[in-house]
Amino acid sequence: MTLAMALSVLATRSVARNYVFPVHSTGADATTGQDVLVQLTFARDGTPVRALELRAPSASRTIVSFHNNRETAETNIDVGRALRNRGFDVVLAEYRGYGASPARNPSEEGLYEDAEAILDMLGRRGVAPDRIILWGTSLGTGVAAEMARRGRGSRLVLVSPYTSIPDLVANIVPFLPAGVLVPDHFDTLSKARSIRVPTLVVHGDADEIVPFWMGQRLSRDIPVASLFPVAGGHHGDLLSRDGRVLSEIASFAR
Repeated sequence: MTLAMALSVLATRSVARNYVFPVHSTGADATTGQDVLVQLTFARDGTPVRALELRAPSASRTIVSFHNNRETAETNIDVGRALRNRGFDVVLAEYRGYGASPARNPSEEGLYEDAEAILDMLGRRGVAPDRIILWGTSLGTGVAAEMARRGRGSRLVLVSPYTSIPDLVANIVPFLPAGVLVPDHFDTLSKARSIRVPTLVVHGDADEIVPFWMGQRLSRDIPVASLFPVAGGHHGDLLSRDGRVLSEIASFAR
């Protein structure tokens, strides 16, 4: 590879990372509410990690939620409250560089470290993996799936999941060598057989961002998985389009 080609690949990988993690468009909204606890801990590399927590009286299970790439933890507070009202403790994980988090260097490995830090924090408080439900939405499905593969939860919820980020790119521009040009793969499909916890896949059949077939494929390849299709569902409207979605997830998580 010539120097010019190498520089071109590096530039493309930088652009791809900015597309996967558009932190510049997520803002730094720190509005929470008196019922929301702000938790702070540290990843192994020293990065400060922030999470929002909503506690339910006498909750026996904790849902840890990993959000989409154009959201923040604050974006999901209303969903967190709805889950808390159904009897769950809820932890809304934040990624480095997102929202009010101080660091601005997100990457696949960095997000895994952030997730581990939050789960370690819960572990120090006595919240064992058998009490944890891992929930990922879109980008967050890659994080949640990796944590499930590592044995950090007892159940897994994947909302609008992709098979991998390179697969998403190839679906749009099949002539590009996406595996080389995209540095953050979040390759859930390659890990599917290693995910041994009960898994619920929720996907809209009209998803314009992540093709429905990706959710179908994951629901087939994860050994103990079921698919909850949402008729006419798009990428960001599943909970608002069909009131059964949240009820299905809550029932699955118990």
